[in-house]
Order: sequence, then structure tokens, then C-alpha cells
Amino acid sequence: MDMDKPEVERDQGANERLTRSHPVFGSPAFLRLWIAQIVSAFGDWIGFLAIIEIARRIGGDQPGSAIALVMVARVLPGFFLASVGGVIVDRVNRKRLLISCDVLRALVLLTIPFIERVWALVLVSLLLELATSLWGPAKEAIVPNLVPKEQLTAANSLSLVAAYGTFPLAAGAFIGLAKLAEWLGGSAIGQVEWALVLDSATFLVAACLIATLPLVPRRREEKKAGPIDLAQGVRELREGWAFIAISPQVRAVLIGLATGMIGGGMLIPLGAVFNDVVLGAGNAGFGTILVTLGLGVAVGVSVLSALQRRLDKERAFIAAVFGAGSCLLFAVSTSNTYWNLSGVLLMGVCAGSVYVLGFTLLHEHVEEQLRGRVFSALYTLVRFCLLLSITVGGFLSDGFNWLFSVLFDNELRMGSWAMALPGVRGALWLAASFMLLASVLAWISLRSPKKNFQ
Repeated sequence: MDMDKPEVERDQGANERLTRSHPVFGSPAFLRLWIAQIVSAFGDWIGFLAIIEIARRIGGDQPGSAIALVMVARVLPGFFLASVGGVIVDRVNRKRLLISCDVLRALVLLTIPFIERVWALVLVSLLLELATSLWGPAKEAIVPNLVPKEQLTAANSLSLVAAYGTFPLAAGAFIGLAKLAEWLGGSAIGQVEWALVLDSATFLVAACLIATLPLVPRRREEKKAGPIDLAQGVRELREGWAFIAISPQVRAVLIGLATGMIGGGMLIPLGAVFNDVVLGAGNAGFGTILVTLGLGVAVGVSVLSALQRRLDKERAFIAAVFGAGSCLLFAVSTSNTYWNLSGVLLMGVCAGSVYVLGFTLLHEHVEEQLRGRVFSALYTLVRFCLLLSITVGGFLSDGFNWLFSVLFDNELRMGSWAMALPGVRGALWLAASFMLLASVLAWISLRSPKKNFQ
């Protein structure tokens, strides 16, 4: 037996005969990692809601500004430090890194109830996000070591469920904690404090689960785990971006997800405006749109998991990006609520497929020693594009509103047919166009020849 191989590879070899007939949970190691992700994601959503509430409390006369500063603190580290974090992920023991990040987040969360200044809450949010920026790429980097190649699509589907499917449960639990605080009456521990304690506990549980994973580094990785030389770190960072530049599959995924996010992200700030101005569906309208989108994502993930072995993943990825843009274009071009929800549902199906197929292609085509840097680059681009779309969406809506009022008096009419042209519709048309452009750019990338990586 080759003792240089990681223990997880020896486990996979022993279970190789099971992988074709058993679901992804045929890998006990991945099951533990997935449970750890569910537990930490559940707690993280609760902590997210609690931190927003704390910011509102200590914000004084400017609670909105306090919340905005905290949200910026959760986003900025990903822009400036994610690529450096990728180098760290590729150099150190990833299992220890995951455990350390979970323990750090648990300890930091326990300090939040004692914070009384906005600047301190911003600092704590920065620390939490730094740990998260390392945890995400490290988790993605070890998935192919725990799951056979033919099960990667199912594994990424489950990861999507863990990351976002826990939000409704966390929101319900946050409300339940308020009831618990009321029931306890005079207790000094309120809803927010209980939420932060629960969040901290979930990270510790996740750390314990990850500690049981059979991940043993190769000897060459152990040699790299010493002090990080700055010049060597710069060379490794450049090496990661060079690989992205020459790999058609990796480049296509980053282009497709990032550019598509510019378009899809605009639905977040503009969906409520579209509901009020175009659909007139009342207070529950925007909530219905979000629920429908979530149902579509769930359907897309389920269908993709069932069909994974019969799909050409590269073509399916491009088709899913194109489909998401087309469905958004249809959804915002109609003023009928039911047709709009149908388009949003189909957009969710395609969007869920884009996420799962994109991560699967990266897992399949990125070598282990480069995964941290590649996934860090992906997270950086996606965060930047999402923030860009959320920030400029409102300005674009106002700009289009002015333009349409000058050119068309906010209404397009041909004979007896008429369509209202508020600015929000123009902004969402542009968003859909970005998603269609993303599919074209991804297709061009996949058609380009792959160069040798030195």
C-alpha cells in the first residue's frame, strides 16, 4: 500500500465499487462535511440577523448607516484578501484551517453582546468575514477528495441546499428565540444574545465534525506548510491566475457566474420596485417572487442531480446561463403576475443549475494544489459583481425612468397594444441582457483551445 496517499484516497479506493449504485451519501466523510456545512450555515444566518439587529440598536439616530457599515465590513475583505487567502488555502493543512476558522468565528461571536460602538461591531464583522473568506475555498478544495467524480454534481447540489436552504429555518428560529426571551421574562439574555450563543455553538459543532474527516496531507504539502515567503506567495498567486487564464472550463465558469451575477443580482434591489410599479401585487407580492425563485432553484437542483450522468456539463452550463437570462427577460416583459411568476420560477431552475454545474466543472478541471486560489478568485468576482449590481441597480432604474419619459412618455404603444415603460423595467431588461452576454462569453471561452500550463 502506498503510504504517501491521503487516507481519504484509501477510503475511496475501498468504496469505489459502491459509488456507481449509491448516492453521494455513500461517502461517510462527505456526509459529515455536509452536516457540518448545514449546521454552520444555519447558525451563520441566525448570526447575520442578530448582527443586523445589534447594528440597529447601537446605531442611535442613524441605524440605516450603521447597518450599511456592517454590511460593507462583511463584503470588503473578500475583495482585497480573497486571492491572498487562496494562496494560504493551497499551502496549509486545509482540515486544520477549517477547524481554526470555525473556532475563531465561535469565539468572536461571543464578544458581540458586549459591543456598544458601531466601529467595534464593524471590526468584529471584518474578523468574521476574514474567517469565512478562508473557510469557503478550503471547503470547496477538499470536496473532490471526499466524493468520486461521478458524484460531484450531486455533492454541489447538496452544498447549495446547505448554504441557502437553511435561511428560512434560521429566520424561523430567530423568531422563536424572541418567544423564548419573552417566556424567560426577566432574564438578562434576550433574543439577540440567544441567537449569538446558538450561532457560536453551531460553529463549534461544525469544527468537531470536520475534525473527524479522514484528510491526511501528502508529504509534499507538509513540506509547503512552513512560514509563507512573501515572494513565493506572489508567485503562487500569479500561478493561480495564469491557470485561470489558460483553462477554458475555469475561465468559462468564472465569466458565466460573475457576469451573470451582475444581471441576476439586480433582481434583489429592483424586484420590490417592479412588484409595486408594474405588477401591483401588494405587500406580499415581492415575498411571493422570492419564494417562487427559491422553489425554482430547488427544482433545478433536484432535476440536475437526477440527470447528472447523462449531461454534457459544459453545454448544460452555457444553456443554463442563457436560460436564466431568457427567463428573466420574459418575466420582466409581462405585466401579468402569473406569467411573471412562471418566468421567475424557470429562472430559478436555470440559476440553480448554473451554480451546481459551475462548481462541478471547477472541481473536475482544477488540480488539487490550485483549488484554493481558483475558488478564492471565483468568490472575489462573484462578490464584486453582486455588490456592483445591487449598488447600481437603483441608479439605472432612475436613469431609465428619465430616458423612457423623454422618449416614450413611459409607455410603448403600437395600435391597440400598449406596454408601460417604468425605469425599473428597463434596468431589469439590461440585467437580462448581461446574463445573455455571459452565456455567449462562456461559450466563446469553451471553444478556445486549452494551452499547456507550466
